[in-house]
Amino acid sequence: MPTKRIAIAGLGEIGRTVARKMAQGLPGLSLAAIATRDRAKAQAWLDAEGISAALVSLDELPGHADLAVECAPAAILDQICRPMLGAGKQVMVLSSSALLPRPELVDLARAHGGQIIVPTGALIGFDAVSAAAEGIIHSVQMVTRKPPRGLAGAPYLVENGISVEGLSSALRVFNGSARDAAAAFPANVNVVAALSLAGIGPDRTTIEIWADPAVTRNCHQIRVDSDSASFSMSIENIPSENPKTGRITALSVIAALRKLASPLRVGT
Repeated sequence: MPTKRIAIAGLGEIGRTVARKMAQGLPGLSLAAIATRDRAKAQAWLDAEGISAALVSLDELPGHADLAVECAPAAILDQICRPMLGAGKQVMVLSSSALLPRPELVDLARAHGGQIIVPTGALIGFDAVSAAAEGIIHSVQMVTRKPPRGLAGAPYLVENGISVEGLSSALRVFNGSARDAAAAFPANVNVVAALSLAGIGPDRTTIEIWADPAVTRNCHQIRVDSDSASFSMSIENIPSENPKTGRITALSVIAALRKLASPLRVGT
């Protein structure tokens, strides 16, 4: 199997973790390029880590890579996806909330033979949800509890004058559909966007979001009722240096990349 060239778009907490792992070696894969806003800062970091990769613009990614891992702010998702998908390449998208209002990206991938891959990220049970979706899913409900600082600054809180500072007890700050949650909390609930894409869609998937000073981890509970099975899942993710993101998110990217060239693939 030929080596698959991987690029990383964005060199924040997740991008750096993926770059380190790629540099250590993943069979059948090579770190070919990195696109980031501050090239000087990126080059200094790469030099310090002993990692070699070309620093390129987003438009140049298709010429250097077969797959780009999006580890950047959701606002530039189009700039990452369009060049790659238009060239028939693959993009691994972490900002799944930003995918929901952009169905044209899926159309672009379909038209040019490209592919959008959404890794499991901070959730469990995607295989079960995807399998259940082959039959009839009646409902998917999710409850997310995060430390208040993990939600601070979210557009929905700012626009509605909701403060999560100094809470002494849990405060429910949102109750609605996955589509509305993705727009209201674009950096906080990529998990529910991905869950909705795996199951019954963003309009029928519901979520409650709680700012809870009693928790130190990003906690997610999911309940699925379908004609093939009824099941519930819960996970408590340890935040990374970025309180909005769990440590397991970067690891899920690495696991998804490893599957691309593995002779044994477990799970759908």
